[in-house]
Amino acid sequence: MIQHLKKLAPHLLVLVGFIAVALAYFHPVLQGKQMYQSDIVWSKGMSQKQLDYREDYPGEELYWTDSAFGGMPTYQLGARYPHDYIKAVDGFIRFLPRPADYLFVYFFSCYLLLLVLKIDFRIAILGALAFGFSTYFLVILEAGHNAKAHAIGYMPLVLAGILLAFRKKYIWGGILTALAMGLQIHANHYQMTYYLLLLVLVLGVVYLIYAYKKKELPHFFKTIGVLSVAVVIGLLMNATPLMATKEYADTSTRGKSELTIAEDGSKKEVTNGLNKDYILEYNYGIFESLNLFASRLMGGASYEALDKSSNIYKFWLSARLPRAQAADFASQTPTYWGKQPGTSGPAYVGAVVLFLFVLGLFLVKGKLKWWLLCGALLSLFLSYGKNMAFLSYFFIDYFPLYNKFRAVTSIQVILELCVPVLAALGLAAFFNKDVEASKKLKALLITIGITGGTAILLLLAKGTLGFEADRDAYFVQRFGPDFAKQLGGDFINALVADRKSMYTYDLVRSLILVLFAGGGLWLFLKERAKINVVLILIGALILFDLVGVNTRYVNEDDFVSARQVNKPFSPTAADNEILKDDSHYRVFDTTDGASRASYFHNSIWGYHAAKPGKYQELYDFYIAKQNTEVINMLNIKYIIGGEDQVMQNEEAYGNAWFVNSIKWVDTADEEMQALESTNAKTTAVVNKKYLIGGEQFNPTAQDQIILSNYKPDHLIYKTSVSSRQFAVFSEMYYEDGWNAYVDGKLIPHVRVNYVLRGCEIPKGDHTVEFKFEPQVVQTGSTIALAGSLIFVLIFFGALYKEFKTGNLA
Repeated sequence: MIQHLKKLAPHLLVLVGFIAVALAYFHPVLQGKQMYQSDIVWSKGMSQKQLDYREDYPGEELYWTDSAFGGMPTYQLGARYPHDYIKAVDGFIRFLPRPADYLFVYFFSCYLLLLVLKIDFRIAILGALAFGFSTYFLVILEAGHNAKAHAIGYMPLVLAGILLAFRKKYIWGGILTALAMGLQIHANHYQMTYYLLLLVLVLGVVYLIYAYKKKELPHFFKTIGVLSVAVVIGLLMNATPLMATKEYADTSTRGKSELTIAEDGSKKEVTNGLNKDYILEYNYGIFESLNLFASRLMGGASYEALDKSSNIYKFWLSARLPRAQAADFASQTPTYWGKQPGTSGPAYVGAVVLFLFVLGLFLVKGKLKWWLLCGALLSLFLSYGKNMAFLSYFFIDYFPLYNKFRAVTSIQVILELCVPVLAALGLAAFFNKDVEASKKLKALLITIGITGGTAILLLLAKGTLGFEADRDAYFVQRFGPDFAKQLGGDFINALVADRKSMYTYDLVRSLILVLFAGGGLWLFLKERAKINVVLILIGALILFDLVGVNTRYVNEDDFVSARQVNKPFSPTAADNEILKDDSHYRVFDTTDGASRASYFHNSIWGYHAAKPGKYQELYDFYIAKQNTEVINMLNIKYIIGGEDQVMQNEEAYGNAWFVNSIKWVDTADEEMQALESTNAKTTAVVNKKYLIGGEQFNPTAQDQIILSNYKPDHLIYKTSVSSRQFAVFSEMYYEDGWNAYVDGKLIPHVRVNYVLRGCEIPKGDHTVEFKFEPQVVQTGSTIALAGSLIFVLIFFGALYKEFKTGNLA
């Protein structure tokens, strides 16, 4: 046992070092500050009602919220589930303040992967730092893409388990894979999980080819069997969120629509997923991918902060702006000239890391190299999107689930994993005494030639590039016609000059870093420098390179007081006026393009990557055009037009009402179109697939339906009718989970007016209830408990075996 602890000691010290580095980079967290992340701010708007609910009803969890899109499940809004034990494991690993916790997971996960690959721990440290400080991984934190960062962080851990199993460590490889897969899925970014599985598929193909050549197919298939069981266990531990998300996704904008028409009446493409244009809206230009090597080759982020030495600052001074204003304008210069709609920063992996990656291509032999190279190239080609349309369309049309995800630029995370891993393998091979010195020297010289030569060629090619962007005209026009006429040309010239300077500066920077890295390795070959000295040099270059670029985009300026993050919105005069009304209604904030209104009210808008599908269609057809009939049936009682501008809609139909008749339709198209000419106060539009009773009803003035008690997941109405009636409830219809009761007895309810609920009300005085009772949560929680128990039994069984055989004695 003591021997094992001695072996672990250096690795524990390494982990402590990773903690120190993560906290040093995000040092404002030590002062109690938090990073201001725009996406997280908007998500707080969506989830605030859940937080309030937990305070008001301790021990209960809310699985339905009315705060956004008229109403939706909270499955993708941070819902908590019973028996979610993998969450506790994740919390144990991510114990640091956010976002330092994600950076630590990057380091820890990659370090373990490199140890599994039998790389010297000193080189593994460098590889982990290279992976963790990859620019894109930090840029997404600044944007608030926490779930994406979370999922990326556990990618190397999953691969570590898989590769351990392929090394015939079946039990522990399977255990690590099950745990890592559970953690990766729990991160709740299934797009990243999907991309990881593509990389695993490439690994499987490469390893199968090698197994066939070496006649090791039994071992290969045994490993696949072990890993399959491990993945299933990882899935079981996440059964509740997986099942709930699948259920919701089918009804969201990422599921299949029932409509075959667009809002203008034309035919639309019906797909079981997102359409191609939306999927490929963000794609890298082929030339732009060279920013992996030189970060601001295409201008960096959409807007960069340029200093007083910049041409654009001098231009603003020449335009007679005060120095402070000129500096302010220069700090938000639109330097990006690529083809993406926008970007928060380049996907820079580092000149030194890319140099070592190329070195690895010449020194590393066998299946690991081919797997990592093929994985990197596949992700690179798919990130081109429309710029390599034949490949993208093939994956969209024929690869299951690929059409469920947008922004294919994100798939470069696979390249950003493969490159530092192969770079670490290449560095390990360079220091391997079994590799001939002549081969090392040849590989080193070729690598210097390729990377340094690329930088030189790009510098020589500068004169052939335009450095202008299609959006430049927009920026000129933004300042008005007089500016465009008198100063527009000078503005563009200054912008182009700064783009050229950035292009040159970063290429020269990358060239110098390559030469320093190559020089350090050359000194080692010539026995003029010890290995530890060279490793310190390489580590220093990697940190100088990546941290120097990263701090352009993610730095202490991104941190604010905790209160600004935890309470990001303050009520306006309009909000305060509305909040005086404590009844149940909806709010339409015409000034809110995200979820600010959701923070205070039951909003008809929100911020989410997968909006409720039918609601989004209703919005496109009618709400966006402010159709009064639809606005009234949605019980939109208040419309905000500005901070102090609020209009009360006296015509809103209220929480529920009785109709005179039902208009039957055959298709979803007819149902949607009928709303344009139907008085929703007197007529309910119902699809014929819902078989209910009569068509004509005769409500009287004495018939009443009143909402007597409201909770988002439990609504109670009191009804008093002289004859059987049909009631329309201004609540979103969601088939899986909502149940209707009359006097405690379950009754059927149907979808009416495309998005609302309706049911028959019997004669007399009754209590009608709607309860959100999602069976998927109950079933999923039971499965998750079983999966966790299975994992624990296997883990302790393996430990017992190790003790019994003396391996842990």
